[in-house]
Amino acid sequence: MTDVLLLADLHGRYGHMDAFLDLNPDMLIIAGDLTDCGPVDPVRDLLDRIDIPSFAVPGNCDRRELIDIVEASETVCLHGTSIEIGAITLTGIGGSNPTPFDTPFELSEEEIDRMLSAAIARSRRNVHNVLVAHAPPEGTLDCIGGAHVGSTSLRKHLKNFDLICCAHIHEAKGVMECDGVKVVNPGQAGDGDCAMIRFGPEAGDIKIELLSV
Repeated sequence: MTDVLLLADLHGRYGHMDAFLDLNPDMLIIAGDLTDCGPVDPVRDLLDRIDIPSFAVPGNCDRRELIDIVEASETVCLHGTSIEIGAITLTGIGGSNPTPFDTPFELSEEEIDRMLSAAIARSRRNVHNVLVAHAPPEGTLDCIGGAHVGSTSLRKHLKNFDLICCAHIHEAKGVMECDGVKVVNPGQAGDGDCAMIRFGPEAGDIKIELLSV
């Protein structure tokens, strides 16, 4: 059993970080929006506090310089790439599809499709195959005011994975299944929300618990 803690949407509020780490996960994933459209330098200190294997993608509210900050730390930047950790393959895509708010890190659907296609092509099929994306796939935990605002390109690639870890839509904290694929939005880590994902030894043995600290 491998316990992976999923955080997202910190938006510069790091006061719960010690409590998150006290949950004693084996690994940590951060699914974007570490900042709130502001300076990225405070993220250095945040990442220095993490003493377990950790992986992150930027969110739409993160300036693109965040990638350099993550890559200079012990945390692995998953944006546009894939990595194997034992029986788990993680593939990442940061930013989001276009929003009405002109946030710092938005990608066209064509860019998302191209980057994710390339990352998938370089990855190896594993026991557990996980996509870490800030934006949700269209139709999955992506509803605002009755409208689905997720990424059509992420939805196109949904079936390449067993689990999608996403965020972005603060109102859509939860767990669901779409076409046999689990999707989880852990809620706002800035408010103390998170998810613990437990990967068992067999394919499909993935359990998700939403938590607050």
